[in-house]
Amino acid sequence: MANVAVLGAGSWGTALSIVLADNHHDVRLWTHREEQANEINESHINKKYLKEVSLPESIVAYTDLKQAVQDVTAIVLVVPTKAIRDVCRQLQKVLDHKVTLIHATKGIDPDSLKRVSEMITEEMPSDFYDDVVVLSGPSHAEEVGLRQPTTVTVSSETMKTAELAQDLFINEHFRVYTNPDIVGVELGGALKNIIALGAGISDGLGYGDNAKAALITRGLAEIARLGTSMGSSPLTFAGLTGVGDLIVTCTSQHSRNYRAGYMLGQGQDLEDVLEHMGMVVEGVRTTNAAYKLSKEQGVEMPITAGIEQILFQGAEAKDVVDQLMTRGRRHEMEDLTNVLSD
Repeated sequence: MANVAVLGAGSWGTALSIVLADNHHDVRLWTHREEQANEINESHINKKYLKEVSLPESIVAYTDLKQAVQDVTAIVLVVPTKAIRDVCRQLQKVLDHKVTLIHATKGIDPDSLKRVSEMITEEMPSDFYDDVVVLSGPSHAEEVGLRQPTTVTVSSETMKTAELAQDLFINEHFRVYTNPDIVGVELGGALKNIIALGAGISDGLGYGDNAKAALITRGLAEIARLGTSMGSSPLTFAGLTGVGDLIVTCTSQHSRNYRAGYMLGQGQDLEDVLEHMGMVVEGVRTTNAAYKLSKEQGVEMPITAGIEQILFQGAEAKDVVDQLMTRGRRHEMEDLTNVLSD
């Protein structure tokens, strides 16, 4: 049994807290909202984010970060990408011992073009942890909270650190694999949100399964191209954090990126969509970051570029689809050959 602090009481942070509590760990769930903390502690629910789930009583919510991390052996960061640096700065002021540091956030910073683990290492002195662990994979919080079968992967620079995280989380409902490719695991988890936006846009436009299957498949090719250019193994994108996460995020109503894309496809503008969602849609910021990375890396990403036009340049979704469908002729295996030869 371990003392674990989960920083971020949204749907995913709450779901991971349930997994940890089921494994008999003492779980401290940190939120900056006192009303939410009181609801969790008094009623054992998190109504806004996981309304159908009763929380184990061993999950205790805190609003004081120093109290939340006191004497814990592990910290799980589950805050939006845009909040990672700020939370890390707060954390280093109150943490006074070394911990296993895990993050489960799927995004890329559009300003620095850094992955989440890179942002953490820039903001947090290494005195507080050995290596950052990434937890990613096809895992809707709503299903994890209901203890439906889910499989994810963890990755770190060292296998020992990854296995520490694996041991914390693995149980009969939540299977955890390890993967040594931390770059690929993070990129797969972040970039699939862009393609999920596209899948939602396609459905919102009224296109069928053929279009969505093509978008998912070609989207995976884009993810692999960028990932391998940044040092990832192409095999990672055939696994849980690649094709697995891509399938679940592009085909489910649980996916906020898919739902946001669907509204965009129906003609709503981005600002209204984000206001309606009421939760962070990581794919929006990640689209901007990936578009910049593709230019920096010299990697062709036409779907990402098209979604960037829709989100940030006012392009009509149907016009972007037409552009994609009328691109010059290509050989499908060319992409696969290039990726595998990198």
